[in-house]
Amino acid sequence: MAIAKIVLSASRDIPFNKLVLSQANVRKVKAGVSIADLAEDIARRTLLHGLAVRPVLDTEGAETGVFAVPVGGRRFRALELLVKQKRMSKTQPVPCVVRGAGLAEEDSLAENLQREPLHPLDQFRAFHTLREAGLGEEEIAARFFVAPAVVKQRLKLATVAPALLEVYAEEGMTLEQLMAFSVSDDRERQERVWETLSKAYSREPYQIRRLLTEGAVRASDKRALFVGQEAYVAAGGAVTRDLFQHDDGGWLQDPVLLDRLVTETLEAEAAAIRAEGWKWVEVALGFPYGHSRSLRRLAGEAVPLSEAEQGTYDVLHAEYERLGATDPADLEALEVSALRLNAIDAELRALEERPLVYETAEVARAGVFVSVDAEGRLQLDRGYVRPEDEAPVEPVPAVGSDGATTAAPTGGAGGPVAAQPAVIIGGSRVSAPAPTFTTGPEAADEEDGIRPLPDRLLTELSVHRTLALRDALAQDPDLAFLAALHALCLRLFYHRSGASCLELELKSAIFSVQPPDLTASPSAKAIDARQRNWAGQLPREPGELWEALLGYDGDSRAALFAHCVSLGVNAVHESWNRTPQRAAHADVLAEAVGLDMAAAGWTATVNGYLGRVPKARILEAVREARGPEAARLIDHLRKGDMAKEAERLLAGSGWLPEPLRARPEDQPVAGDGDALPAFLTGTGDPEAGGDEAPAEAA
Repeated sequence: MAIAKIVLSASRDIPFNKLVLSQANVRKVKAGVSIADLAEDIARRTLLHGLAVRPVLDTEGAETGVFAVPVGGRRFRALELLVKQKRMSKTQPVPCVVRGAGLAEEDSLAENLQREPLHPLDQFRAFHTLREAGLGEEEIAARFFVAPAVVKQRLKLATVAPALLEVYAEEGMTLEQLMAFSVSDDRERQERVWETLSKAYSREPYQIRRLLTEGAVRASDKRALFVGQEAYVAAGGAVTRDLFQHDDGGWLQDPVLLDRLVTETLEAEAAAIRAEGWKWVEVALGFPYGHSRSLRRLAGEAVPLSEAEQGTYDVLHAEYERLGATDPADLEALEVSALRLNAIDAELRALEERPLVYETAEVARAGVFVSVDAEGRLQLDRGYVRPEDEAPVEPVPAVGSDGATTAAPTGGAGGPVAAQPAVIIGGSRVSAPAPTFTTGPEAADEEDGIRPLPDRLLTELSVHRTLALRDALAQDPDLAFLAALHALCLRLFYHRSGASCLELELKSAIFSVQPPDLTASPSAKAIDARQRNWAGQLPREPGELWEALLGYDGDSRAALFAHCVSLGVNAVHESWNRTPQRAAHADVLAEAVGLDMAAAGWTATVNGYLGRVPKARILEAVREARGPEAARLIDHLRKGDMAKEAERLLAGSGWLPEPLRARPEDQPVAGDGDALPAFLTGTGDPEAGGDEAPAEAA
């Protein structure tokens, strides 16, 4: 039996003014490239696809010379727009395929349903070919009516290792995984990572990114912020970016180069500081918390505002007050006002934070700490005096029993050089010189005139006075509070405890163990800010402190007293110094002040907790905070990946490990409605897959 031959519909050029849009076109919803963009594309490269048309018949079935367009309606409207813009003649011949058999609606439906969209990989490669042909990213974006960022993304995907592109083409890899591989330009490393992950149970995009960026430094790292990407790149460093999700500026690929630039920049800053005349300058990326507690801080004088600066300050302050009192009319005005208020606030703070001027003699014995703060800014802490660099104390004249005036040797801020016998009074030691005896003619000579009292008698009288002073002070709580505050301030702000008659000792321990990012914690920042604030309010000389405290109101004294006492708290667990009573009192004190470590800013991170405990404790934490289902979703992961995902799950949950909980009943209740990361809510049975995951010791 002979096979019937297919006869294709005839094609012909029909003037545009002989075409009309058919109502049989099934496309009713607007989607895809706009008509205006399509018209521009036709104007650039002419019509790539002809129209399918049907002759319009009159009542008797004869052709009228007009043709309806059921297939290619958007192209027809684009041509119509070009005619209206007089960029094309209305009699311009249009290539058309003339159809007669079948239904017009069927033709329209078939044309749209049978159209196969371009595979993404073909699009990536096509964009790459266009760029190699000399077209720039902006020009490609303009020609295909997409954003330049989209072109950059497509071009980036085309640079992934060819072997991985083939895996993607054969549907062995998802588009999200391919996007993750584009974070690195090292194709060999890409292939090694894929080979490693192909043997693992989980191949999430975040794991691909983590493995490809191991050893690199995030652009949000304080070292990168301090040096700046421009300087790093100018020195030959490479930066990789993730074009498909927020990457905080990317990753710096050469940590050794970055560290060298940080060191060089810090040393250059230190050289400029040394030129100011300081005795010493210490340089480090960061110093341990509390490193300056044993040093005396100089009180410099702030440089006053110039006339021009004062004028600028007054104008900005007036604008700030005016904007703060204005009620914006709408959301857009509110955003504009907020941005301006933030800008003014930054300018005002820059004017208020004046540089300090120190006495030349003080500068010669003091030093500076040069470091980088958590935000990557240069941090200069000027004016710290070490105990061994303190100026020697002038000899104090002393009157001996024979009436002669001698100089009592002193050891600077450390007090007398030689220790003297002491009398114990109520648990305190009172210095008592050795007794002296006078016999013979000299004793008779003393009765002939008034001579200084013997040292022994002076000591005994001072003992009586000390007891009386104690009794009197005990009956005046307000003054006792002031005396204690005076002694604490001398010790903490002036490092001269001997300037008070109260023998109070307050130790502000420097922690032998420094947790990660302790200096950047909210508590550390609050304490340091409070210390600087009080240091700026107290007088420069310790001899003026008593009168200054007398002038403070009760609230100010109480706040300063609380600050001083707080620095003596030591609730640190020390394996070599186990003191159960101290730990118990710390618990009582924490309960009394209502301490909430979650509210204080502590959160479980990989570096601070999760990466340093076994997998069982990680799962326990997630189970307590988010419920058993969340724990099951990550129980198959390796230790490092489990810790990272647990950090995400625990963020904002308020979960705390046992040592940070005020009471056992403070444990959070597991929630079953908390949102989980998208990759954890995918298909598959996590329990079934857990047995296939590679085992790893906790």
